[in-house]
Amino acid sequence: MTRRASVATLGAVLAFGAGGGAGAATLIGGAPAAATPTVTERTPSAAVADVKTSGALTVNQIYRRAKQSVVEIKTGDGEGTGFVIDAKGDIVTNEHVVSGSHTVQVVFADGRSAGGRVVGTDASSDVAVVRVSVPASELKPLTFADSSQVTVGDAVVAIGSPYGLAGTVTTGIISALDRTITSPSNYSITGALQTDAAINPGNSGGPLLDADGHVIGVNAQIESSSNGNTGVGFALDANDVRKVAESLIAGKTVQHAYLGVELGDAAHGASIGTVRQGGPADDAGVRSGDVIVAIDGKAIASGDDAVSAIDAARPGDHLKLTIERDGQRRTIEVTLGTRPS
Repeated sequence: MTRRASVATLGAVLAFGAGGGAGAATLIGGAPAAATPTVTERTPSAAVADVKTSGALTVNQIYRRAKQSVVEIKTGDGEGTGFVIDAKGDIVTNEHVVSGSHTVQVVFADGRSAGGRVVGTDASSDVAVVRVSVPASELKPLTFADSSQVTVGDAVVAIGSPYGLAGTVTTGIISALDRTITSPSNYSITGALQTDAAINPGNSGGPLLDADGHVIGVNAQIESSSNGNTGVGFALDANDVRKVAESLIAGKTVQHAYLGVELGDAAHGASIGTVRQGGPADDAGVRSGDVIVAIDGKAIASGDDAVSAIDAARPGDHLKLTIERDGQRRTIEVTLGTRPS
């Protein structure tokens, strides 16, 4: 969800982050609240209910187990989706769903509504946590799966509020792994799951569930020239979302490692574009036009490889970059900084 009527197109150039952009990917926000239909739930059709996932549960069974855990989030200017993750009332959603808001309205599948407080946000990972004060007995948290075990072809179910149609269920498969998309703060998010399950504006922040009804991803973006579903959607990796959410709930500021360059693909490595003046790479002597061929001795074949290696590190870590410059190889040690907000 974005805070304007149309979904926001993400730029292809980073603000000197770790890696390359996501091209035509768009944040999947909702329409303005005034234009949103007042439908609160759509029950899956019999045809959908009979479809089986690759596991023991039908889509209808997954929906029935998860529907009370998935909520509609309204900010006044728009709406998106979220889901309950604990008995304290913590709800995970996308940062771009609640951006600029301190309080939101949370609507449950049974029509109950509660005021929600934004506990914390991290634009770099597009994750936010909202908390509602309702009895624990009324909350049904979803369970995170180990998303590192997800494989291409796995069956998935998405639940959300596309175009304000709360409780909408769509199905599909994991189409690809380890995609790189661009965050609301214009940095790269690596490890995204690609799916052909229909997701549209308003699905932002909703769960992508596996065949056992566990969360493997958080729906965040679509690739489209029309801002509508074309069968190419992206969900944030659940393992990463869980870590960020735990930090936000604990009141911590999420920190990401920062190199301070733009990265692209080279024929045999990661090409360095702009180097931010005064950043870690600049301080270490990295130059625009250098090509990273290895990080800490591990071969780098693309810009995404370099982004992943940097994301796996922490601020203050020392990395040895093997680079090619003017036909010569050299090693430069860089001390990573903290990514600017």
